[in-house]
Amino acid sequence: MRFGVSTFLTDEGIAPAALGPALEERGLDALFVAEHTHIPVSRETPYPGGGELPRVYYRTLDPFVALAAVATVTRTLLLGTGIALVVQRDPIVTAKEVATLDLVSGGRAVFGVGAGWNREEMRNHGTDPRTRGRLMDERVRAVIELWTKEQAEFHGDFVDFDPVHCWPKPVQRPHPPVYVGGAGDHAYARVASYGTAWMPSGVPPERLGEQIDRLRRTTGTDTPVVVYGAPRDRASLDRYAELGVERVLLHLPTRPEAETLHRLDEYAKLVAAYR
Repeated sequence: MRFGVSTFLTDEGIAPAALGPALEERGLDALFVAEHTHIPVSRETPYPGGGELPRVYYRTLDPFVALAAVATVTRTLLLGTGIALVVQRDPIVTAKEVATLDLVSGGRAVFGVGAGWNREEMRNHGTDPRTRGRLMDERVRAVIELWTKEQAEFHGDFVDFDPVHCWPKPVQRPHPPVYVGGAGDHAYARVASYGTAWMPSGVPPERLGEQIDRLRRTTGTDTPVVVYGAPRDRASLDRYAELGVERVLLHLPTRPEAETLHRLDEYAKLVAAYR
């Protein structure tokens, strides 16, 4: 079982170029960052975690700009979105951004995707929350077409374009891994359709085993599982290892550099037992 971190990169926390090398130095192999373009002032959609929306949601950096900065100062660290809100993104621009990140990093980009929860935010991007699942599926499939075809075209209900050239192509073949967020039958079907791995968020280990069984019945394969925002106690990590989880992404709070480095030292000690 391998270990990375999931976090919100903001203008108030550790800088991306400082965080990346600190992770590599401590044996953590992946950085997954959240995305929110903005937070509407008037919002009725409840925060899934309950209570007030945390400050980090208001101040997130652009994930691809931030990860490109990390790419320039690291050598092996996986660079992922956790998650990219594809229902708020143009698929042609997104395909180019991910492929460019994969190119400048030497093939280390991971495209973590999800449909999102903030209905007001997605409406500001012209997205109807009621159809966001179908929209997400079409956009991800269109991105894959743009990555893998010299002349790509796509014709769907939400995404429609005639043959186009879109470069650069990703370094990874056939394309960067696609990690699908979410849970339940719709998420499992997406993994089966276009996903490389399933990336559930913070699922307790006592519930994860049954969900993995359902996932693999849907996909018909031994689908890799990457736990996002995992708890940091040894009992949970031991159980994830028993379940065959491929990678655990420990939640890294958004803090200034000194405090973050201290927290990463604690993480390094925690994960050393699993090497």
